[in-house]
Amino acid sequence: MAVVVASVLAAGALAPAASARPAPHTGPAPAASPVPASYEGSIPPLTDDRGRTLTLRGWNVEDKANRGEDALGAITERHFRDLRAHGFNFARLLVFWDDLEPTRGRYSERYLRRIERILDWAREHRVHVLIDAHQDVFGPAFGHRGIPEWATRTDGLPFTPNPDDWFSEYFEPAVQRAFTHLYEDPDLQRAQAAMWQLLAQRFGGHPAVIGYDLINEPMGELHEGEDLPTAARRIEARHLTPMYNRLARAVRAKDRDTWLFVEPTPIVGEGVPTGLGRIEDRRTVYAPHFYNTAMEAGADYDPGAGWIEAYEAAVTAYPARHRMPVVVGEWGPLNNSLPNMGRFYREAVDSLNRYSSGWAGYVWCYGGGYCAVDERGRFRTNKERTATPYAPAVAGTVRSETYDADTRSWRLAYRASARPGVTELSLPPSARGWRVSVTGPARVLGRTTPGARPLVLARPGAPVVVTVREAGPHGRTDRP
Repeated sequence: MAVVVASVLAAGALAPAASARPAPHTGPAPAASPVPASYEGSIPPLTDDRGRTLTLRGWNVEDKANRGEDALGAITERHFRDLRAHGFNFARLLVFWDDLEPTRGRYSERYLRRIERILDWAREHRVHVLIDAHQDVFGPAFGHRGIPEWATRTDGLPFTPNPDDWFSEYFEPAVQRAFTHLYEDPDLQRAQAAMWQLLAQRFGGHPAVIGYDLINEPMGELHEGEDLPTAARRIEARHLTPMYNRLARAVRAKDRDTWLFVEPTPIVGEGVPTGLGRIEDRRTVYAPHFYNTAMEAGADYDPGAGWIEAYEAAVTAYPARHRMPVVVGEWGPLNNSLPNMGRFYREAVDSLNRYSSGWAGYVWCYGGGYCAVDERGRFRTNKERTATPYAPAVAGTVRSETYDADTRSWRLAYRASARPGVTELSLPPSARGWRVSVTGPARVLGRTTPGARPLVLARPGAPVVVTVREAGPHGRTDRP
């Protein structure tokens, strides 16, 4: 990925059921307007059916190794139990169209039942799930997963595998032409829509499901003489925008409420603003990924390069213009123990929390590589920095939220909503425990011990400040 992309750039507490539904929209749609100088206040939060502000913190959950009868077999209840135990409330579940519909028009009931079993585990452990229609290098026709072989059309163009740099395979002529056919061929458009209608009809009412990610990291075909940023914006404008609107209409025929997540091309990771147009659906979330090509190729984080700042500036323009919440669907480097990675995690989390309603790191698994934890379930180096206090749901309007990694203290200021509501807190494990204090006409309900999920009940309309600090060396915590 680094070699190809860089060279082209150089050349040119409540169950999920209660909070998975967005608040109903009232009033006319806002008129299009120029992007403000600052996006602060212009990107709306993710909300539930009671108008509470939601925050999603979690990880991707996947099984890329197994397929057919063994598909999804590597995902167990332990994934969701451990996610919740570490304070996370969100999982982006990878599903593959080639497993769901291996033969055109014949869907796998076994695969659907396994998805449902996973969703049931998530509900049991109170984890929101985003169902992600995942693809890597289009699909099995090119040795990967995603779009079925029967839906892959290459016009006989060549494809040369590159196992040492799999992302470079996106730039093979056959792969790029396959994307063009997916976007443009009417029968493939109908098949993709039918696949999503099946998922929406089957799982739209499941209490764990918060959204549908319509396609992972979509790519397309470069034109002769076109540099990569220009190609990405054209693909997003002319192919992805119509596709997302088609799929939104298809899903809404079966499910009127669940959030739809839409992604730009992965080129946004280089600080390239998206060319996506308006998605004509009021329940849409912008879901970019947050990867840096140099770090993906094994380099350490360079604090002086300004990558995080450039990414934040680029990625916030589109949701600010179209008034869409943001949830970053994937992020996290491969070599997480390099000298500057501690600083990277601190600065990345601070950035993500400034403009997004949540994020999913890559990936919750037990081992090495990208895995968040080792075989015994212990965080791998620096990845523990993703587990901080936060508020999964705020019954009111958030005024400010800050976290100090040095002092392990978190502060939330909000104005309580006009109608009674409960604000939920999430406290990650801590050997010392946590102290929770509230300023304003409010009180804390429940325990404040590590791993607990205390609630804050405030007088309607009142200003409230919640402060969470790691306790002293004796592990004492305040009792409500």
